[in-house]
Amino acid sequence: MSGWEVRLSTSRGVPYFYNAETRESMWEAPPDLTQEQIAALPGAKHYLPGAHGSANGERPAQVRASHLLVKHRGSRRPSSWKEQNITRSKEEAIAMLKEYAAQINGDPEKFGELASKYSDCSSHSNKGDLGFFKPGQMQRPFEEATYALKVGEISDVVDTDSGVHLILRTA
Repeated sequence: MSGWEVRLSTSRGVPYFYNAETRESMWEAPPDLTQEQIAALPGAKHYLPGAHGSANGERPAQVRASHLLVKHRGSRRPSSWKEQNITRSKEEAIAMLKEYAAQINGDPEKFGELASKYSDCSSHSNKGDLGFFKPGQMQRPFEEATYALKVGEISDVVDTDSGVHLILRTA
């Protein structure tokens, strides 16, 4: 047994991972665990409701996602860490995103690799990870797409005021 369990932070109100054997704690899931192993940890069913999907029809209180954002000239803020002035069209941005989706081919590790390299969001430095969020914290199309995904699933192109996204639901 790995010794890991999921607990809820009383100060932040979000789940964290605690290893009772080593007394180590971390906000991120231990990197050596698969999504299935995370979902099976003690406390996961209670504190990570998205880890078991939403078969009962209930919407989890919060989800966690990573994304790969491609901005275009019509984006709310058409600049990023890698491009001062983004001039591509929305159609060009969608075509780029579809190319990335083909390369990712459902692989979460490849998703993180491409998000690190190509995403126009500052979350690129964390493989696109946005952390946990609750309803009302993200733009509505992004939130709806994320909540509609099962853990481990990757969305089709999602269009928001920020640009176009691929979304990977991670919890």
